[in-house]
Amino acid sequence: MARSRRDFTPEYKDEAVKLVITTGRAVATVDRELGINEATLGRWVTAFKARNETGQTEVTESERAELLRLRKENADLKMDRAFLKKASIFFAQEASDTNGKRSN
Repeated sequence: MARSRRDFTPEYKDEAVKLVITTGRAVATVDRELGINEATLGRWVTAFKARNETGQTEVTESERAELLRLRKENADLKMDRAFLKKASIFFAQEASDTNGKRSN
């Protein structure tokens, strides 16, 4: 029977890597405590070290997820603003048309 694939949040990955890096414990020890496959945690740690050794100030997984969320929210807000702008123009024209009819 096939096991279902688990998805980990970027925050969870960052915390797991921090446990390995800051405590100095082996990947095998931390993976047993967290219930993660050793190879998976090892890849996360290797990717973290590779980013930091090259001197790149690349964003972490949690920062990347937040950036994507904020970009989507920004796009939604721009669409809302454009709609409200068009609606206000429509109602302003509607009001000026009825005012013109009343004065005659």
